[in-house]
Amino acid sequence: MTGMTRSILLIIGGGIAAYKSLELIRILKKRGIGVTAIMTKSAGEFVTPLSVASLSGNKVYGDLFSLTDEVEMGHIELSRAADLLVVAPATADLLAKMASGLANDLASTALLATDKPVLVAPAMNVRMWQHPATQRNIRTLRNDGIHFTGPVDGEMACGEFGPGRMAEPDDIANAVEALLSPAARPLAGRHVLVTAGPTREPIDPVRFISNHSSGKQGYAIASAAARLGARVTLVSGPVSLPPPAGVQLVPAMTAHSMLTAVEAALPADIAIFTAAVADWRVAEVAGEKLKKREDGSTPSLAFAENADILRTVASRRQGRPALVVGFAAETEKVIEHAQAKLARKGCDLIVANDVSAGNNVFGGDANTVHLVSAKGVESWPRLSKDEVAARLMATLAERL
Repeated sequence: MTGMTRSILLIIGGGIAAYKSLELIRILKKRGIGVTAIMTKSAGEFVTPLSVASLSGNKVYGDLFSLTDEVEMGHIELSRAADLLVVAPATADLLAKMASGLANDLASTALLATDKPVLVAPAMNVRMWQHPATQRNIRTLRNDGIHFTGPVDGEMACGEFGPGRMAEPDDIANAVEALLSPAARPLAGRHVLVTAGPTREPIDPVRFISNHSSGKQGYAIASAAARLGARVTLVSGPVSLPPPAGVQLVPAMTAHSMLTAVEAALPADIAIFTAAVADWRVAEVAGEKLKKREDGSTPSLAFAENADILRTVASRRQGRPALVVGFAAETEKVIEHAQAKLARKGCDLIVANDVSAGNNVFGGDANTVHLVSAKGVESWPRLSKDEVAARLMATLAERL
C-alpha cells in the first residue's frame, strides 16, 4: 500500500467537510504515515480523486465492482492492509451504514470487512447530529469499539452553530497517531475505577429520590480509559446507556450500594467519581406505598445523610488510589465551590462543570469543565463529553 511503516485507509464521506481531508492527508504524510483513500460517490462532489491521489501518492479507490481494482487489490485486502481505518468526514449516512452492517459500496464494504481499528470523525448539521437515530447509531458504534474524534461546536456551512462540525485535521491526526502508537495504551496493566449516573434513594416501594444525571460523562470516561489499555470497573447507577466495550459494569442503585461496590472494586490506580450520588436518604423507608390522606395533609419525611463516597476513598490510609478525582456539578460560583470541595474531600483533582438551566449538561452531549487542583485551575473550552473524557484520561495517564 505504501512504503511508510505506518499506514491508514482513509474513507472520505460526501460532506462539505471533505475539503479538510486534503489537509489531513498532508499532515499525516508529514508525520510519516502513509495514506490510501477510498472516496464515496458523493465525496467526489466536494473533492476530486486527482487531488487526493496527488497528495497521498497512492491510487484512490471508489468502485466496488472494478475488475481492475479487484485484480490489483481486492476490497477485503484493501480493508486489512492498513494499520487503521479513518472515516473523515463521517456523514450521518456512513455512520448509519456502519451501525447497521450495510455493505452496498466500497466504503461500507471495507468497513465491514476490516479486522483493524476504526476511527471516525463525524461531520453533519447540528440537527442531524442530535437526531435520536444518529445518537442511537453512535451508541451502537461505541459499543462495537469504534473510536470517535469530535464533532466539535462551531459554525457550519449551513449557517447554524452547535455540535456537528468535524474536528480539525491536526486533532484528527493526533487521534490517528495515538491509535497507531504503542504509547496509546499508557494505562495497560492499570486499574481504573469509575462511578457514573444517579442514585435512587427509596421513599416507599414505588417512589424514590433521584436527580437528572444521565451517566453519559462517566460512561465516556470509562470507555476512554479502556481505550488507553486500562482494566476498567464502572460502578453505575440506573441509566439507559449500553455498557462500554471492554469495561466491567457493576450496577448500583443507592448511595450505600454504590459505596459497597466501590470498596469491593478497590484497589485501583485511578478512581474517578462522576456519579451524582444523593447526599441524603429517607431515614425510614415505608414498607407499603404511602397513600394520600383524606384530610389533605402531606407526609413528613425525615432524612439521614448518606456516606460520602469520594471522601471515604480519598481519606483511606491503606489502598488509596494514586489519583482520586471528583466531579462538582454546580449552578453558581463553579470554581469557588470546586476549590472548597477539593479541600473538603481530600482528593487530588476536581472536575467542575456548570449544570445550571440552559447549559444542557444533564442529558446533553457536550460539557465545559474546569480542572481544579492544588496547582490551580485549568479551564477547557466547550467540548463533546467524549472529547472531555479523552483529554481527562490522557491528563491522568500522564500524571500517573
